[in-house]
Amino acid sequence: MAKIQTGLDVLLETPELIGGRGWALVANQAAVTADLDPARTALRAVEPGPLVRLFAPEHGLDCVAQDMEAVVDVRDELTGCEVRSLYGSTADTLSPTPRDLDGVGAMVVDLPDIGTRYYTFAATMDWVMRACESAKVEVMVLDRPNPIGGLGREGGLVEEGFESFVSQLPVPIRHGLTLGEIALLLQRERYPQLELTVIPCRGWRRQDWLDDAGLPWVLPSPNMPTVDTAGIYPGLCLVEATTLSEGRGTTRPFQLIGAPWINAEDLVAGLRELQLPGVAYRAARFRPEFGKHGGEVCAGVELHLTDRRTLEPVALGLHLLKTIHDLHPDDFT
Repeated sequence: MAKIQTGLDVLLETPELIGGRGWALVANQAAVTADLDPARTALRAVEPGPLVRLFAPEHGLDCVAQDMEAVVDVRDELTGCEVRSLYGSTADTLSPTPRDLDGVGAMVVDLPDIGTRYYTFAATMDWVMRACESAKVEVMVLDRPNPIGGLGREGGLVEEGFESFVSQLPVPIRHGLTLGEIALLLQRERYPQLELTVIPCRGWRRQDWLDDAGLPWVLPSPNMPTVDTAGIYPGLCLVEATTLSEGRGTTRPFQLIGAPWINAEDLVAGLRELQLPGVAYRAARFRPEFGKHGGEVCAGVELHLTDRRTLEPVALGLHLLKTIHDLHPDDFT
């Protein structure tokens, strides 16, 4: 039994908030009730109004597409509804079209976020809010806890001129906010004419990670297998921009970091000298099945979280890259 109620569970108790209007849902497989039932079927069972359409973020409704893989529109087997992809092959697909919003009186958003600016779900919500403000459609955000806690913050804001789909939010890298709080921020700064309702989760303490709150972890994307992965992601996502493997194609993405040319033992020795809080290191060898260095044996490090309260993942990611750069200046780029 969960210790808290998510916004989804609250809405299931108060379906009159939607009433008899046509409604649409932005969600994926990680949007579940406390009993692990999909949001789309649970809501459809209690809402008097018709479910007009489903929308899916990056990775698709079932979270099977890899990062940056375009997702096509499909039909949902559970509800029979059209699933409109908001992560297709062109930039135009990032936003619902006016036609997509025909018959929609309330756009319900239930996207389990992971507390990091790079992660694209909040950016998808941003595009949805923009489209709904223009179409005069109410947005209802079903809030959930920030799975890595609501107290820690790291990193600066995006510098002007460097905005993109993974950097379009006015928040730090690790922001400590819930999706509902981001929605309120976006309404204030970008969409003042939008009708927005945030249905808060009940009972969450900001210091709690998701498993502390008694809620289950459901993969929101293929390479986010555990809450510890989410905890380390704010800094280790930086590895994606380098010639290092970030562990995609293994069972430990973002915790296994390496390349065929790394001296694993020297790397671990260098990291241990830094005495960074909340993390331990093991010299490791691994073979990614896909992604960078796919099929090759890589040497590097496996990162073990030892204390969530003191862990500073952004600082860790930067120190890791600097250490590898200094050890292998001719190979690291």
